[in-house]
Amino acid sequence: MRDDYGRDIRYLRLSVTDRCNCRCVYCMPENGVPMLSHADILSFEEMRDIVAAAASLGVRKVRLTGGEPLVRRGIVDLVGMVASVPGIDEVDMTTNATLLAPIAGDLRAAGLTRLNVSLDTLDAARYEAITRRGSLADALAGLEAACVAGFTNTKINCVLVGGVNDDELRPLAELARDRDLTVRFIELMRMGECADWPKGRFVSADEVLSAVPELAPVGGQGVSELYHAPGWKGNVGLIRPMTHRFCGSCDRIRVTADGRLKPCLHSATEVNLRGLVGQELVDAMRAGIAAKPRGHRMDDGRASDSLRAMNEIGG
Repeated sequence: MRDDYGRDIRYLRLSVTDRCNCRCVYCMPENGVPMLSHADILSFEEMRDIVAAAASLGVRKVRLTGGEPLVRRGIVDLVGMVASVPGIDEVDMTTNATLLAPIAGDLRAAGLTRLNVSLDTLDAARYEAITRRGSLADALAGLEAACVAGFTNTKINCVLVGGVNDDELRPLAELARDRDLTVRFIELMRMGECADWPKGRFVSADEVLSAVPELAPVGGQGVSELYHAPGWKGNVGLIRPMTHRFCGSCDRIRVTADGRLKPCLHSATEVNLRGLVGQELVDAMRAGIAAKPRGHRMDDGRASDSLRAMNEIGG
């Protein structure tokens, strides 16, 4: 399925809940946000049907997101349901990993392919301050459990925040020195909680190359520019939604936990999928893909046009 700009849409990000056990400063207010009621959240069966409709249109990869997907009761069962949909080759998950350790093996056995772990600092006190309630020890235990369970090609996602964690660029990057994983640094976006933050909070990904000058480019992977340092087992990735827009090659769509298709993370456009079945559901997804804009408009300090906070979309 191609959108109106010729992009082949093969990747669905599916938010399974808007709830999270953390309150990261760039994502949610300290006291949280109004949560959807249980009745407003898609059931597992509805999610499976949406994935099946997407697969019929050419989607081959599904990423389960939140909020925090591991707070959704029965998440292992959902992984199995999504992984069993014909045409789906890959089922991934983005998580803060603080709840991962006890069920990493179960998720792997159910068909989860790969993990992206959000980790913005290696300092325990700073981690608690950024997440407002999370534990660095729990996150690191989750990472270790993922390795033991057999997950490979794990990605660490680190949001760059000036004056908060930009003094840890080298230590964070060096997680890839002795581990076969990719540490990805993501430029902060003017969206939700940080839409009106001061300019100094928005750090260019080039700062990573200054902090680790031995990194050399080795190509790309999706939206990430990959770099490698001599002797390192893993790689470092740079994701530049602000300084180097990658909209021209975007191959993804998003579905929120209440069943709204978002053709673009930063667009206000949403297409309702809930309550639709069969060809009606497929046609609505096709319409949503056709509505995918050429690119976002976060230029010259402009904020995202999205009407939802990041916890409602899944990033």
